[in-house]
Amino acid sequence: MRTLRSVVVPPKVAALAAAVLIAGPLSGQEVERISGRSVAVYNLAGQVQIVRGSGPDVVVRITRGGSDASELRVETGVVRDRSSLRIIFPSDEIVYPELGRGSNTTVSVRGDGTFSDGDNERGDRVRIQGRGNGFEAWADLVIEVPEGKDFALYVAVGEVEATGITGDLRIDTGSGGVTATGITGSLEIDTGSGSIMARDINEDLGVDTGSGRVEVSGVTGRRIEIDTGSGGVSGSRLEADALTVDTGSGSIELESVTAADISLDTGSGSIDIELMSDVDRLEADTGSGSITVRAPADLGARIEIDTGSGGIDLGFPIEVRSVRRDHVVGTVGDGRGDITIDTGSGTVRLIRSGS
Repeated sequence: MRTLRSVVVPPKVAALAAAVLIAGPLSGQEVERISGRSVAVYNLAGQVQIVRGSGPDVVVRITRGGSDASELRVETGVVRDRSSLRIIFPSDEIVYPELGRGSNTTVSVRGDGTFSDGDNERGDRVRIQGRGNGFEAWADLVIEVPEGKDFALYVAVGEVEATGITGDLRIDTGSGGVTATGITGSLEIDTGSGSIMARDINEDLGVDTGSGRVEVSGVTGRRIEIDTGSGGVSGSRLEADALTVDTGSGSIELESVTAADISLDTGSGSIDIELMSDVDRLEADTGSGSITVRAPADLGARIEIDTGSGGIDLGFPIEVRSVRRDHVVGTVGDGRGDITIDTGSGTVRLIRSGS
């Protein structure tokens, strides 16, 4: 496996390139090429753009920032069976102004500059803050990923945007929003704190955020999984064999959903889902909030609805097996699927689409 060492583009060369090309390397920008099918990039602080590349290698364009930027090191090589690039910060106290005054995060960093990738080996505690004393530096990256790569990005602090990638993609951030559009391949996004937006994804999608809103649209795959500790979830045009949405606190609003197996759970917040087809299983559960299920007229399922406090509104003819003020069991249509709806406090509505 061959890697090329970093190249610093002199200002005069960059200016000449800019005069010839519409878009060329920026002055002082470093360029790394990483070979191999499986590639990972690690960067403690900085904004990252992931774009479609050409040729055999992943190309990483690095722009340093901060008063101590010259002390950053760039290391490449194979780490745990993956080709990798690591931005090495030679300090355990880092200042990244984009984080904002009063904000900070900590991460455990191993001696090789890797972190947050699931390996159990412990590292040294590194603190990143928006203001204060410390090593002021960051690295903004533009990463060009060719088709067919298995690519992973790990960022402790910084916004990430990915566009037009064909291949498997994993994005992991400690703090910072993530936007991904036009991805053909499996997409996994994990952020400790930050909003997530994923649009036009043609494969499996997994989203996990400790705190932040999640918006997804135009997703087609076998599996869609969304998990947020605190934050609402909205989605549209979702097609999958299995759809799972779990939020500790926040509403769930989904339109144009086609899936056989659906699980929706929020500790506190309303649930509203529009089904475009029949289901094998639908479970919707909220500790506090209303639940609305909009379904096609030919819906067929065994229905069980339970509300601790609130009314029940049924827009379908139902063959009732058991009924109380707050509990209904019965059958709609051919009864082949299973729909279970449970809310601790709130109204339940099972109605026809368009109502």
